[in-house]
Amino acid sequence: MKKLAIAASLLIGLTGAVYAEDPPAAAPEGAVQLDETFQKANTWLSQQNLSLTGGPSGRDDNAAFSQEVILFYGEGLAGPNHIQPSQRELMAKRAAVVTAQRSLAEYLNGFAIVGDTLVKDGVAQYDVIRSSVAGYVKGAQVVVQEYSKDKDMAVAIIKLGMHGPKGFASTMYDKMMKDPQIKKSLTELDGKPAPPYKHKPESLSEKYDGLIIDASAQSFRPALINRIFTPKGELLYDPSKISQKVLVEQGCGEYTNSVDKAKAALEKRGVNNALVVTAAGAVGSSDLQVSDDDAVKIFSANQKGNFMSSAKVAFVLK
Repeated sequence: MKKLAIAASLLIGLTGAVYAEDPPAAAPEGAVQLDETFQKANTWLSQQNLSLTGGPSGRDDNAAFSQEVILFYGEGLAGPNHIQPSQRELMAKRAAVVTAQRSLAEYLNGFAIVGDTLVKDGVAQYDVIRSSVAGYVKGAQVVVQEYSKDKDMAVAIIKLGMHGPKGFASTMYDKMMKDPQIKKSLTELDGKPAPPYKHKPESLSEKYDGLIIDASAQSFRPALINRIFTPKGELLYDPSKISQKVLVEQGCGEYTNSVDKAKAALEKRGVNNALVVTAAGAVGSSDLQVSDDDAVKIFSANQKGNFMSSAKVAFVLK
């Protein structure tokens, strides 16, 4: 299956060469970490209760969606012509920012919107989104810069918000819903319209006001749009089910790494009793499939609880 992705190209220039030491060792479960030498940067992350989305050493999609902020770090050394200590520190910090911007640009270049459309057409067809992504990279906020005299090396962390009035995801959702071509693709599978799921509602023993999909056993990653399909390729959950205001302000769901955390996240959205089901499979990397029996339960529960329109849905990831 081919996938639709936002394509962003960004040329970043810098007077003087950019150097980088070997990246720090990756933390367990794919988390991205800074060298322990940079105590100021690590303290800032700890105080903010945030995790790095990525940098020269890798990327962690789950971090961006679970904390609703994208954080990238860069490493840099001064060039060989920079002799004075103050000049070396200044140029190393500048190089670190550029490295972080470059890593962010590469990340957004493959930022998934939704599965099933041609990646190669992204740049040509969605120029308005491409230009917006480039603008976000240039305008990302530098929140930490730190220099180590011992290593003669600097690091920088740049921040990009996901939601909110000026958030990256919010802007993308708004543009997606205003572009007929993109909006049409959100309810397609393999380039063809996916039929909406229909079934006679069944009586359930409980009333549910939210949904939790346990996808921890699947090769699944968060995206701007994550959809839920039946085994027959019918659409059970997609952007058309969500209020546009909710989609722009909050996204299509919550992302956690446990069912308990998912319940806690949905409680903040007013959910008291969420229906919990286990994903039966993955459709590509950003869409899920549930069994026929679970599809009936979800459909029936939503007929009474109407939780999909408020995106009261949580995805449990690895």
